[in-house]
Amino acid sequence: MDINVATRNYERWMHECGPVVEQHLQLKHTKMKEDAFQFFRGTYYRWAQIWPEICPECATATEVLSVGDLHVDSYGTWRDAEGRLCWGVDDFDEAYPLPYTNDLVRLAASAKIARKLGLLTLKARTACEVILDGYEQSLEKGGCPIVLAELERDLEKLGIQALKTPKDFWEKLSRHPQVRSVPPDAKRCLENAFPQKGLVCRIIEREAGLRSLGQQRFVAIAHCDGGYLAREAKRVVPSASLWLNGRVTCRQSYYQNAIASAVRSQDPYQRIWNSWLLRRLSPDSNPIKIDELSGKRDEDTLLHAMGSEAANVHLGQRERVKPILKDLRRRNSDWLHSAARRMAKIAFREWKEYRT
Repeated sequence: MDINVATRNYERWMHECGPVVEQHLQLKHTKMKEDAFQFFRGTYYRWAQIWPEICPECATATEVLSVGDLHVDSYGTWRDAEGRLCWGVDDFDEAYPLPYTNDLVRLAASAKIARKLGLLTLKARTACEVILDGYEQSLEKGGCPIVLAELERDLEKLGIQALKTPKDFWEKLSRHPQVRSVPPDAKRCLENAFPQKGLVCRIIEREAGLRSLGQQRFVAIAHCDGGYLAREAKRVVPSASLWLNGRVTCRQSYYQNAIASAVRSQDPYQRIWNSWLLRRLSPDSNPIKIDELSGKRDEDTLLHAMGSEAANVHLGQRERVKPILKDLRRRNSDWLHSAARRMAKIAFREWKEYRT
């Protein structure tokens, strides 16, 4: 099965899981043709299909509840219950029980692709070393959640000087036209998500992300106590791993399990409600794209933090830590770089096939 057949089969399964926004799905295809990194981000279903065959030495490792679709753009910020700014994985759409190696190889492969496209400067072998070091250190310590807590010096944990929040966030959001046709369950969960009952809100449709383009997204915007509030409801599509297993109509998602069990200061506004992912939108609750960070950054520290955060997620199943550490220590020093190189090479090859 080639990439085009896999894409058609996967999207047919998506339609069977629930309504699809065709215009957004076509936009996804357009973006995926732009460069290999966009293609990589948008085709986790293909990764899930081929990586056990390409990296058989990794596919039998200890299983944990994993991110699944982990890459260098999978991280972002949110506010915890104390109002502190936190950083970590912000996308668990593909969460599923997988070999722990899946997240590490995918993160390392994304770093290699990003370097080839000029988004990172760190050599692939070095990137693999610092990702593994961050991952192993975090496992041994029992987790290293990253709370930035407003202090500029705390950004040193990420190797960056500043986080830029979009100044025109509310203006851009408000430009979207109001939609009249909203699924009743989505409308109900959005209205109930605000801190006050009976707020007058307008609901818009939003396109965001890459992997999830095509999924329904609705945002309710309201004015409350002198400022704007926004809540987003995104229809959840189960992990592509279920597609691979032939479970066509299964609606099970591991999203809630993954965010609840990870070692982190939780986002109190993010949760699964029926078949919708509900979360708060604000200028400082956003994914952080690698190409939007300042050129003056310590990429070693940034990728070390990414590896550490992968361990924070895997620590949701603490009983698996000892087997993982044992497995890591028996592997040769080049295992991650070797696997990431193979997967990145295939991603570039299939991207070239796909865009033609």
